[in-house]
Amino acid sequence: MNAVWRTIRSYILWQHERGTLHYDIMVTLILLFIFFSPRVIDYNDKPIARYPHPTEVVVSTDADGHVFYQVSASDITLGDDRSVREQLLRIIEPISGAVSIVSYETVTDRKGRIQSYKVLVERE
Repeated sequence: MNAVWRTIRSYILWQHERGTLHYDIMVTLILLFIFFSPRVIDYNDKPIARYPHPTEVVVSTDADGHVFYQVSASDITLGDDRSVREQLLRIIEPISGAVSIVSYETVTDRKGRIQSYKVLVERE
């Protein structure tokens, strides 16, 4: 029984030379643990779910380096200028960080219906 404990102790303290039978057994046990433990043990190491932004926003730049955001009109409820700016900021800030709206314009179709808002922003 004493010999068994000495062998276990030598495995824990890694006292065997490379190329010996005991060394090969230790390496095999380690590899078995690495490859088969995820099937038995739940490590709770799932990737973080990345949910896309619920609105469709197109980011573009012009030749001068100004950043424009094009926000779909279906994401904005009509109102006065202040409420439209607040809604646009609420949509753009999670994407770009702290910005202020310099100007915005509506993009309409042939019938005059608003399709989207083209927003020029400036970083704060």
